[in-house]
Amino acid sequence: MGQLGFYYDLTKCIGCKTCQVSCKDKNNLKVGPLFRRVHDFEGGTYPKPYIDHLTISCNHCDRPLCVQACPVGAMHKRDDGVVNYDWRKCIGCQACVRSCIYGAPQFIQEERKTAKCDFCIDLLAIGEDPSCVASCVMRAIEYGEIDDLIAKYGKNDSIRYLPDSSITGPNIIVNQKPR
Repeated sequence: MGQLGFYYDLTKCIGCKTCQVSCKDKNNLKVGPLFRRVHDFEGGTYPKPYIDHLTISCNHCDRPLCVQACPVGAMHKRDDGVVNYDWRKCIGCQACVRSCIYGAPQFIQEERKTAKCDFCIDLLAIGEDPSCVASCVMRAIEYGEIDDLIAKYGKNDSIRYLPDSSITGPNIIVNQKPR
């Protein structure tokens, strides 16, 4: 299997945050940490105001800064490209939290450890979709091998609202509304 990635259609998302809630529920997260977040961006002026909703989790980057920053190897990149973490190795230093330009790693205060989106690898192993994909009422989120997603949707070199993709090589494609 090749590098896994996400496709997100900004033109379909209504900002309902069902993906965020299902991810939080699936990972049994308490108040505070979010492995997937929906951000709202307002702009324009009368008579053409707009609001965009961007859902983001870990982008399972080609060059993940969190992996580079982790002093004990708790953050690591799997053969399928998923950036994962080893809960047993984590020392709670939060170097990964500070280094990620997307805010993906989240410090779990009660455990004094860091965790993040793991692409729902437990669900993938039994043939199910990641919870964010399965729960999206507008079907705005897809996943698959990034090469297949690029072949289907094209590649983004610049994604509005996100840092420059040349920094980490995020494995996300976003269908953006024209502005």
